[in-house]
Amino acid sequence: MTAPSTILVGRIGKVFWLRVEGRGTFQNSVQVKKALQAVVANGTHNLVVDLERCPMMDSTFLGTLTGAALHLREKNGGSLSVLNANPRNLQLLSDLGLDHIMEVDSAGNAWPQEREMACAQLATCGEKGASNKLEHTQHILKAHQTLADMSNMNEGRFRDVIYFLEKELEEQPELATS
Repeated sequence: MTAPSTILVGRIGKVFWLRVEGRGTFQNSVQVKKALQAVVANGTHNLVVDLERCPMMDSTFLGTLTGAALHLREKNGGSLSVLNANPRNLQLLSDLGLDHIMEVDSAGNAWPQEREMACAQLATCGEKGASNKLEHTQHILKAHQTLADMSNMNEGRFRDVIYFLEKELEEQPELATS
């Protein structure tokens, strides 16, 4: 059994820093989405996602980061930087073409002063996860649609997941009352 992940957040100078402690998955992606949306709504344009202690990310988590990066680029002229990714996570970001919309720092040179301050200034994220099964399913669907929209190859990769999530939402009216 895998230990639950923790999301740590903090403002370091002009940067919002989010560190994933454990796996980045569908289970914590709603919390991450809400945290990123809140700081962007308050005018923050530079987001850092620190993956130093994140051994892997699933497609829902990747889609959540992609949505945030696209929103920043389109609306605010901001950026989402990914730091300290391990080889597996770097490969995922590259294979899905996400390194074209996120600033992936594979050399370890981005935000040098903020890196030093990060450990002392991060606290547990106060945002809540999904409030019900409907919100969670809709979030997972949106994350996968975002990834699929990135390229024809991604569309093929996530077609079945999207299809089954759409069917689940259509066929289970009790989701609307969950």
